Amino acid sequence: MNGFSGNCLGLRRRRNGFGMKTTFSIVGACLIVFSVVVIFICQDTALDSIARFAATSSSATGSEEETCLSRNQSILYRKFSPHKPSSYLIAKLQSYEELHKRCGPHTNSYKRSIKQMKSGQNDHNSTDCKYVVWVGLAGVGNRMLSITSAFLYALLTNRVLLINQEHDMVGLFCEPFPNTSWILPEDIPFRNEVRRFKQKYGHSYGKMLKSNTINYSTELLPPYIYLHLSNDYDHHDKLFFCDQDQALLSKVPWLIMKSNVYFLPSLFLMSSFEQELNKLFPDKETVFHHLGRYLFHPSDRVWGLITKYYQDYLAKAEMRIGIQIRIFHAKTSPFGSVMDQILACIKKENLLPEVGTEKSIASPSKNQTRKVVMVTSLFRGYFDKLKKMYGEQPTKTGEVVAVYQPSYVGRQRSYWNSHNMQAWAEIYLLSLSDELVTSAWSTFGYVAQGLRGMRPLILYKIDRTIPDPPCGRGVSMEPCYHAPPIFDCKAKTTVDTATFVPHVKHCEDIRWGIKLFSTS
Repeated sequence: MNGFSGNCLGLRRRRNGFGMKTTFSIVGACLIVFSVVVIFICQDTALDSIARFAATSSSATGSEEETCLSRNQSILYRKFSPHKPSSYLIAKLQSYEELHKRCGPHTNSYKRSIKQMKSGQNDHNSTDCKYVVWVGLAGVGNRMLSITSAFLYALLTNRVLLINQEHDMVGLFCEPFPNTSWILPEDIPFRNEVRRFKQKYGHSYGKMLKSNTINYSTELLPPYIYLHLSNDYDHHDKLFFCDQDQALLSKVPWLIMKSNVYFLPSLFLMSSFEQELNKLFPDKETVFHHLGRYLFHPSDRVWGLITKYYQDYLAKAEMRIGIQIRIFHAKTSPFGSVMDQILACIKKENLLPEVGTEKSIASPSKNQTRKVVMVTSLFRGYFDKLKKMYGEQPTKTGEVVAVYQPSYVGRQRSYWNSHNMQAWAEIYLLSLSDELVTSAWSTFGYVAQGLRGMRPLILYKIDRTIPDPPCGRGVSMEPCYHAPPIFDCKAKTTVDTATFVPHVKHCEDIRWGIKLFSTS
């Protein structure tokens, strides 16, 4: 169940938008459909999560849809989350929504800020609104992780988050904030060039520091600065993560941030944010789980893909097992080795019954599938192997195992809108699993495990030989930050940033990456 937006919460808000008659009919339907236990859970969630985070009629980004069905209906598909958001986080999100409504696109405050930007002047005291504009690249998983990082940064710095939505992202998500939009409007001066911004761009923060165009005592700052927070950033770009630099950036009304990484863990290493983050997230392992479920609701079109596939293939299963397979280098991860690794992991963790020539010990009831495996991969070979194995031989336990794969397109096409819709649908379907197996290094898997709220089994990266053990249980459900800074801002020296605080350590799947861990 979504910690913030379940149908039960939606009933309270729809009273204002659709009238009492509609509300009573919806309540009646809920009483018929849901059991007493589920109703009790919903009531408890409503008390904890505040009715604000309810279902609402919010349009899907970039589309003509006027609803967001997933916001209401996710309760019917998602597992109940045992991870409760802090009351401080709930209040912070509520305050942010008021800020976004007051400063968002086409408001008077927004228009004043745009006018000032066009003038080339920066009087940071003359406007009550500041902004961070997210510019994405890479696949859907990378984008969702970097958006979440940018949003947390916006929360911490009282900025409004705006998304530079290119054609490849149109119609993926519903608008997350009520009665406003997070899409960057066309009237922004740099709108047509923003995706081409690079490290050498004149307004790049790293370049300006390197050339001494600005320094920590500079008083006359530009109205906007470009932040290059991609995996190829350099030392000067990474100074963004220093408290002294944040003091400087706080005086700039517009920050344009291009990112393809989950840089969020590094925010937890900054003393200026420490106190606020501790109040927002007492359990550091749940940051993406809460923010991801709050931000990302599938558009109606994507929700249609999800629900149809779920009803056709997954609904009748007693146990749903998601296996996410990502191959980064075919030469070092040949098909046979990866397949053997998957089978070894399945056996080691007792995920599926063994097959053999013996007669089934017990016959399942007619037309009932006890376990369903959903494979996600760019290639179909792994699916074919598993399907043949469980389709041609009986299991020793008598259990029926069905294997499915939603798509196999051969290669990633991150700049195709239809490809991204399918990818988002499959990420969401994986997050509905009872057990989840993910591939090391994969942001696709990171998002699925975070939305699900579980520590997955990780298929360790193959380098020509099968790892021993082939897989292992994650120690944290948080995503990994693949390219963290290795710089101590105070000591001005290289350092292992995984040693700064107890809740930031190295990742299980990438030895140089860092991630958030629970310390309780």
